[in-house]
Amino acid sequence: QVQLVESGGGLVQAGGSLRLSCAASGRIFSINVMGWYRQAPGKQRELVATITSGGYTNYGDSVKGRFTVSRDNAKNTVYLQMNSLKPEDLAVYYCNADVQSFPLLRYQTYWGQGTQVTVSS
Repeated sequence: QVQLVESGGGLVQAGGSLRLSCAASGRIFSINVMGWYRQAPGKQRELVATITSGGYTNYGDSVKGRFTVSRDNAKNTVYLQMNSLKPEDLAVYYCNADVQSFPLLRYQTYWGQGTQVTVSS
């Protein structure tokens, strides 16, 4: 079994910064794409950013230029540096990973439990 544990959410004023972390643990052989999604109250879950094991990144339009995704492959950890936060960034942020795990070595998508990010105006 594989677990994703997020940390780093909280309350910040508009214009401020937060850094989220997500560590994957368990019987992991390899991880392909890792990333972040978010869900605001009353809205559907949307892409924030993803990163492949080779470092290729993809961002949602609303966060381009403000958020940066990175990962440490040795630690099976993905990060999200969020700068210039806006009230509309308020959401629950979910970590996501495509993991190849033992014993079957099949890729499966896992989700974290979510971490709340609140931005006050």
